Amino acid sequence: MLVLGVAAQTSGTFLVSTPAFLIPLLHLQWGVPLAQAGLLAAAPTLGMVLTLVVWGALADRFGERWVIAGGLALTALFALAAAPVQGLVGLGILLMLGGAASASTNAASGRIVVGWFPRPRRGLAMGIRQMSQPLGVALAAVIVPPLAATFGIGAPLLLAGLAAAILAAACAIGITNPPKPAGTALTTARSIAPYSQSSFLLRIHLVSILLVVPQFTLSTFGLVWLISALQWNTAAAGGVIALSQFVGAIGRIVVGSISDRLDSRVGVLRWVAFSGVAAMLLLAAAGGLQWDAAAAIMLVIATTVSVADNGLAFTSVAEAAGPSWSGRALGVQNTGQFIAASAVGPAIGALITIIGYPLTFALLAIAPLASIGLIPRADKHWN
Repeated sequence: MLVLGVAAQTSGTFLVSTPAFLIPLLHLQWGVPLAQAGLLAAAPTLGMVLTLVVWGALADRFGERWVIAGGLALTALFALAAAPVQGLVGLGILLMLGGAASASTNAASGRIVVGWFPRPRRGLAMGIRQMSQPLGVALAAVIVPPLAATFGIGAPLLLAGLAAAILAAACAIGITNPPKPAGTALTTARSIAPYSQSSFLLRIHLVSILLVVPQFTLSTFGLVWLISALQWNTAAAGGVIALSQFVGAIGRIVVGSISDRLDSRVGVLRWVAFSGVAAMLLLAAAGGLQWDAAAAIMLVIATTVSVADNGLAFTSVAEAAGPSWSGRALGVQNTGQFIAASAVGPAIGALITIIGYPLTFALLAIAPLASIGLIPRADKHWN
C-alpha cells in the first residue's frame, strides 16, 4: 500500500511540477514574462485547490482504491490532451484540469498510511509516503528541461500522461482499502466533528500554509535562479535541483522517524520551522554574495528544510481527524497549501522581478518565523 501510494503521488507531482521546469525555456528563449510563466506553473496547483476536499470526501465515503485509480486515469487523460496544445491559455486550462484530477492521490494515499500503520510507526511511514512530492519534483527537474528542449514542451506532458495511466491500472489492481475501526469506535468517530473540538487542526493548517511558501518558491524558481542569476548551465542546474529534492525526500523520512521516537509530531515541526528561518537567510546571503558553490549547497539545505514539515503536518492532521474525517481534513490541509502555492508563481515571480532573488529569499524567512507561534504545544490524536 505504501509503495503504491508513493508511486501514485509521484506521478501526479511530476505533472504538477512540469510547467515550473518549462520556465527557463519559456522565459529565457521564448521571452514570456516571468510572472506570466509563473502563472502557467501555478495552473495545476490551482486545479488541485478546487478538488482536494471533494476527493477527500469521496475517499471518506467510498475508500481509497478507486479514488486514487480513477483520479490518476483522469490525470492521464488531461496530460495526454495537453501534450499537442501550443497556446498558453489552452495549455494552462488543461494543466489546471490535470492538477484537479491528480489531487486524488494527495488525500486518499495519506489515508492509506494512517489506516494500515499503527501510531508508533506512522511518522516513518508518512515520511516515506511524503517522499512522493520531492521525488516527483526531482524527476521533473532532471527530465523536463532536456526533454522539452529537444522535443518540445509536449514531450514531458506525454510522458506524464503515460506514467499516470500505468499507475492508475497498478493502483486499481494492487491497492486494498485499510480495515475500518470497530462499529462503536467508527460511530464515535463519525459523530464528532474534529474542527468543533479544538483549534488544533486549524492551527496545523495555518502553519502548513506559511511553511509551503518557501517550499514552492524554491521548487518553482530555483532552477531559473541558478541559470539566469548565477549563470549555471541547464544540466548542472537541473542536477542541483534534483539533488535538493532527493535529499529533501530523505529528510522527510528522517524527521518522521524522529517524531516516532520522541512521540511528538508538533515538537519536531517546531524545530523544522526554526531551521527554515535560518536556511532562507543563509540562502539569501550566499546568493547576494554570488558565491556559487555556497549558494548551491544552501539551496539543497533550504529545500530539504522547506519540505521536511509536510509529513509531520500530514500525520498530525490525519491522527487528529480520525478515520471518518481524515480524507476531508487532509483535503482541507492540502487546499490551504495549494492556495498558497498557486499564489507563489505569479506573486513571487513579480517580487523577484522588482527586488531580485536574494532579497526575496530573505523576506520569505518571515513565513517560517510567523509559523512558530502557531504550532500547538502538544499532539492530538484520535487513537
